[in-house]
Amino acid sequence: MFNPPRIGAPAATSPWAAEKIMTDRNSWVTRFVPLLVGSAVVAPTPDWPALGQRWWSHIQFLADDRLEGRDTGSRGFDAAADYVAEQFRMAGLAPGGSDGYRQRLSLNVVQLDEGHSSLEMVHDGVATPLKFGDEAAFFLTVGAAPEAEAEATFVGYGLTVPELNYDDLASTSVKGKIAVLLTGGPVDMPGPIKAHYQSTHERRRALRAAGAVGWVRISNPKSIDLPWSRMASARHQPKMELAEPGDPLPAGLPFMTLFNTDRAELLFQHSGHSFAEILSALEADRPLPHFPLHIRLRARVGIERSTVTSQNVAGIYPGSDPALSKEFVVVTAHLDHVGIGQPVHGDRIYSGAMDNASGVASLIEIAHSLKRSGARPRRSILFLAVTGEEKGLLGSQYFAGHPTVPGPIVANLNMDMFNPIFPLRYLEVQGLAESTLGDDIRAVAEPSGVVVQPDQEPEHNLFIRSDQYSFIQKGVPALTFKFSYLPGTPEEQLFKSWLTERYHAPSDDLEQPVDLPAAAQFNSVLERLILRVANAERRPEWKPDSFFRRFVK
Repeated sequence: MFNPPRIGAPAATSPWAAEKIMTDRNSWVTRFVPLLVGSAVVAPTPDWPALGQRWWSHIQFLADDRLEGRDTGSRGFDAAADYVAEQFRMAGLAPGGSDGYRQRLSLNVVQLDEGHSSLEMVHDGVATPLKFGDEAAFFLTVGAAPEAEAEATFVGYGLTVPELNYDDLASTSVKGKIAVLLTGGPVDMPGPIKAHYQSTHERRRALRAAGAVGWVRISNPKSIDLPWSRMASARHQPKMELAEPGDPLPAGLPFMTLFNTDRAELLFQHSGHSFAEILSALEADRPLPHFPLHIRLRARVGIERSTVTSQNVAGIYPGSDPALSKEFVVVTAHLDHVGIGQPVHGDRIYSGAMDNASGVASLIEIAHSLKRSGARPRRSILFLAVTGEEKGLLGSQYFAGHPTVPGPIVANLNMDMFNPIFPLRYLEVQGLAESTLGDDIRAVAEPSGVVVQPDQEPEHNLFIRSDQYSFIQKGVPALTFKFSYLPGTPEEQLFKSWLTERYHAPSDDLEQPVDLPAAAQFNSVLERLILRVANAERRPEWKPDSFFRRFVK
């Protein structure tokens, strides 16, 4: 089995060499890919290690340091998009974009100028500076104001859920104020509802309706994915929003800030309450109190504004049925990662091997596998590598609002950081109980000896945090996946260690241990799921009791 050449990271002082990397990419494609694709022989028993190595070969290109972390709108991302388009062509996919394999989109960009920014807490006329990266970090949006000042009030979880007659913003007035909130929600609130109303768009909508001028978010200790140092370092990354969204979206508030959970007591010191009191109520599953903090927050924000263009990459495997071929099963993975960031152990390139070169590699390999098998599904299959997921699901949101295919989209199967870091025995499926797609994944996984599990950590809101949610909000049933485990096992420890050490870190790179046969087995399960959905007599449907059924138009 041939491996693509390791291009190697440039010296820190080297300029970007776009021509060189494209030459390397074309050389790899010309010399090696025909051998990998054209010489494949279908065997009764799959050669899982070899198939896993084929999958890994794509990651070796996409997560190479020379692509500089594939940040949305960057030259590294464009090189990755060129690679995916070429792979789609070689897999026999028809162009599925608005411009060949491409769907181009424009983005408005805001970048924090921290040297011209400040944040202060004011009490009785005395201003106390808050330190960026230690205590707080601005969360910029295109609508961020250069200056803001208002009273702060604690609003519990800050949720407004009309279906449950629950409204954290009604008990304490936030009109003209900054709402300070803890992420999460009451333990007895159903997970899908809680996840939906914690989304940034829903929070913006509710806070604006209540008259708030800003919000401060404190991470719930029960659901923290990243150490504070990595959350805070993300403030240096450019923030983006669609220049032409598919649907009207609530504007960002003038003031939006993240606050370090370990330093949150600072916000409560003049309130007559304490953050320890909030954490105690949280641990006991008691309702959180609401009260004024008797401080004002004053911000001055240096903002640099620009625009960039990026692209989704789309290829179509045509259906064979004269009627059903006009319907599409959309299989997605995001191609972007977070680019170059704050150094960790001297490394500034956030390569995104698992997040999410892995999912894009699976798109490519499944497309090649369908070509090799000569499969003739009844419905058409759209393979879609999207941009801007790390910026807020922007590429998938744009596609969902501006689809490039003429017929209805009947299902979305999304692959994002499924993490094949140990053998595939358990597969966690977000959205498992929400639609008939849950029945489909069980049907194709069980013959392979793979046990399907529902979301093991619903408080992390994963079902609304990746590109499937853009399709869900259009009424399309969807699933997303990750390798799973049983509590107390070494696999659980491996997974949690990976999140702590590698998620959104430079160490999510080509040097980490990966179970290549398990990745190939996952691809096989997903391919069978895609074909089952594409061949079914009926479209997938939301279950009658699913919260997300409401989005069907």
